[in-house]
Amino acid sequence: MDRQVKNGKVKAGTGAKQSYSSGHLMCRTPLWAVAGFLGCVYFAWLSFSHVTRQEYDWPHDWWTAATYIVWILLLAGLALDTRCLRERVFFGLLVINFVIGCGLTLWHSIPAVNVRTARIGTGTLWALAALLSLTTLGSASEPRRKGSR
Repeated sequence: MDRQVKNGKVKAGTGAKQSYSSGHLMCRTPLWAVAGFLGCVYFAWLSFSHVTRQEYDWPHDWWTAATYIVWILLLAGLALDTRCLRERVFFGLLVINFVIGCGLTLWHSIPAVNVRTARIGTGTLWALAALLSLTTLGSASEPRRKGSR
């Protein structure tokens, strides 16, 4: 057994647990697809509501920038960890959104017209990500069906 683990090979019949082998993070359960959809819809609504109320201010503090950086690293890790194209595109859209937000946070003298354009663009990306998260719902039971055969 030690030789099998040492060489990185564990046979399925040895009783060892494999924690993550499907390459899917969101497709494994519909809860993640619905949570992704609701979160993205909320942020899309928030972006577009700022535009309709003509609120073009943006936070420019270091704490907000640090938060964006943490989210960028987390989401990039998730995008690289999954092998599912739908999930990679979903996490990729979120990374793009957070990179834009971080850039706006670091750009202290950004004109209001650019913030308006960014809010419309990120709102559109949030809406697209929300729709994309729903595409993982259709295959949510697929890994379970394969495992039960």
